[in-house]
Amino acid sequence: MNIKKARGLLGLAGAVAGAVGAFSGFRNARAKNDKLLLANAIASIAVALTGAALAVRALRKDELA
Repeated sequence: MNIKKARGLLGLAGAVAGAVGAFSGFRNARAKNDKLLLANAIASIAVALTGAALAVRALRKDELA
Protein backbone atom coordinates (compact mmCIF):
# COMPACT_ATOMS: atom_id res chain seq x y z
CA MET A 1 0.00 0.00 0.00
CA ASN A 2 1.44 3.34 -0.96
CA ILE A 3 1.49 6.45 1.22
CA LYS A 4 -1.19 8.33 -0.74
CA LYS A 5 -3.67 5.48 -0.42
CA ALA A 6 -2.96 5.11 3.30
CA ARG A 7 -3.44 8.85 3.76
CA GLY A 8 -6.76 8.67 1.91
CA LEU A 9 -7.96 5.77 4.04
CA LEU A 10 -6.99 7.58 7.23
CA GLY A 11 -8.85 10.66 6.01
CA LEU A 12 -11.91 8.57 5.33
CA ALA A 13 -11.70 6.96 8.78
CA GLY A 14 -11.42 10.39 10.37
CA ALA A 15 -14.45 11.63 8.46
CA VAL A 16 -16.47 8.61 9.58
CA ALA A 17 -15.46 9.20 13.20
CA GLY A 18 -16.42 12.86 12.84
CA ALA A 19 -19.77 11.91 11.38
CA VAL A 20 -20.50 9.59 14.30
CA GLY A 21 -19.77 12.40 16.74
CA ALA A 22 -21.82 14.86 14.71
CA PHE A 23 -24.85 12.59 14.62
CA SER A 24 -24.53 12.04 18.35
CA GLY A 25 -24.50 15.81 18.84
CA PHE A 26 -27.51 16.11 16.54
CA ARG A 27 -29.53 13.64 18.61
CA ASN A 28 -28.47 15.39 21.82
CA ALA A 29 -29.47 18.79 20.45
CA ARG A 30 -32.87 17.50 19.36
CA ALA A 31 -33.46 15.91 22.75
CA LYS A 32 -32.62 19.17 24.53
CA ASN A 33 -34.49 21.25 21.92
CA ASP A 34 -31.50 23.61 21.73
CA LYS A 35 -31.37 25.50 18.44
CA LEU A 36 -27.74 26.60 18.81
CA LEU A 37 -26.57 23.04 19.48
CA LEU A 38 -28.67 21.89 16.55
CA ALA A 39 -27.04 24.43 14.22
CA ASN A 40 -23.61 23.33 15.44
CA ALA A 41 -24.46 19.67 14.88
CA ILE A 42 -25.71 20.34 11.34
CA ALA A 43 -22.53 22.25 10.53
CA SER A 44 -20.45 19.38 11.94
CA ILE A 45 -22.33 16.89 9.78
CA ALA A 46 -21.62 19.04 6.72
CA VAL A 47 -17.91 19.13 7.62
CA ALA A 48 -17.82 15.35 8.05
CA LEU A 49 -19.55 14.77 4.71
CA THR A 50 -17.18 17.14 2.95
CA GLY A 51 -14.18 15.40 4.52
CA ALA A 52 -15.48 12.02 3.40
CA ALA A 53 -16.05 13.29 -0.14
CA LEU A 54 -12.51 14.69 -0.29
CA ALA A 55 -11.05 11.42 0.98
CA VAL A 56 -13.00 9.37 -1.55
CA ARG A 57 -11.92 11.71 -4.34
CA ALA A 58 -8.28 11.36 -3.27
CA LEU A 59 -8.59 7.58 -3.25
CA ARG A 60 -10.18 7.56 -6.71
CA LYS A 61 -7.51 9.83 -8.15
CA ASP A 62 -4.85 7.51 -6.76
CA GLU A 63 -6.48 4.50 -8.44
CA LEU A 64 -6.68 6.25 -11.79
CA ALA A 65 -3.07 7.41 -11.76
